[in-house]
Amino acid sequence: MDASKVKALDRAHHIHSWSVQSQLDPIVFSHGQGAAFWDTDGKRYLDFSSQLMNLNTGHQHPKIIKAIQEGAEKCCFIGPGYAYESRSALVEKLAAITPDNINHFFFTLGGAEANENAIKMARLYSGKDKLISRYRSYHGATMGAITLTGDPRRWPAEPGIPGVIKVFDPYCYQCSFGLDYPSCRIRCAEHVREVMMYEGAKDYVAAMIVEGVTGSNGIIVPPPEYYPRLREICDEFKVLLICDEVMSGFGRTGEWFSFQNWDVKPDMITMAKGLTSGYVPLGGVAVSDEIAAYFQDHMLWCGLTYNAHPLSCAAAVACLEVYEDEDLINRAKKMGQVIKTELEALKAKHRCVGDARGIGMFWILELVKDRQTHEPLVPFNTTGDVTKGIMKRLRDGGVMTFVHWHKIFVVPPLVISETELKEGLEVIDGVLAWVDEQL
Repeated sequence: MDASKVKALDRAHHIHSWSVQSQLDPIVFSHGQGAAFWDTDGKRYLDFSSQLMNLNTGHQHPKIIKAIQEGAEKCCFIGPGYAYESRSALVEKLAAITPDNINHFFFTLGGAEANENAIKMARLYSGKDKLISRYRSYHGATMGAITLTGDPRRWPAEPGIPGVIKVFDPYCYQCSFGLDYPSCRIRCAEHVREVMMYEGAKDYVAAMIVEGVTGSNGIIVPPPEYYPRLREICDEFKVLLICDEVMSGFGRTGEWFSFQNWDVKPDMITMAKGLTSGYVPLGGVAVSDEIAAYFQDHMLWCGLTYNAHPLSCAAAVACLEVYEDEDLINRAKKMGQVIKTELEALKAKHRCVGDARGIGMFWILELVKDRQTHEPLVPFNTTGDVTKGIMKRLRDGGVMTFVHWHKIFVVPPLVISETELKEGLEVIDGVLAWVDEQL
């Protein structure tokens, strides 16, 4: 099928997510390799968003492809009720990298399903109903997950599920309380405690769910005291702490899971994306031994046709081996220092850059009209002409990444070379110079 027919059929019949369909002009993808991909015209793009922040091992890693091929030859599908080699191999590998209190796993096909099942388990285990999440968050598009989500994609799906309460975020650059770190005394965490108190948390709140590091809502890295204090607050009110590591897990922040940067242990972990690097769909819920013990004697009212899909599990085992064999977790930490240095230089050079923040290989440039007031380049939940101009110039320059309102994401595959990284940042440098001219 030639490229023109591919595009014509796509526009005639394919419905794309999160889009006004008539406004789309999709690239016709040809192939990818490592940190880059090509369209059918032969144009090369550096993948600075790892597609949907999931392609941690890069495009077309031969070891994962081989595992998928061999897995398909052995078993394309069996029902969830069977024990199978790839399922057992995966839980063994996951138990070796999760905290010592977490050794049991329930598998789904993606992050939204993982969060749906996590909150169901939390409610069943605790006997309580309410859930707490944050405003600058994204937990998935299914009904429960989108209700947990804070960003504006939640609004059209409301009223959603009952019992979800929102709190403010550890967003130091745009502090909701108008305070400065560290004199703030971690007001964002104490705010959570206050809300729990008002909501009768000991008797009514089952869990708090947080992205380890907020992803698509701005890569918000909390101050170091935040998670230890949040753990204390959850323990005080007997509230389960669920860490959504769908985006920030599997090396993205320089640790297997982002919460490990602050030496805390959640009660549950949700995961997907980097679990297979997106090669095949797979998500999961990891639960503490205490929660797992409860379901030894109580019904687990959770089920999926594709629970622990054998082919997906085989791909995940291979993906985890790639992380280990190529030392990608430590590589993310080291390359993160390169990204930090380069982005801080761009911030010093361009007056449109208000903040350059991140951890590991999870970074963002926040663009502003005024550095003194932190006024965003475009208002909340809008995409203006400047934003569209940024996206076009990045694409023309051969860099594909997310531009969310006034933020440019720098989230390349963990396998990207330093040369490729600097090549892409040079394109971003030129785009920022254009933005400076618009101010």
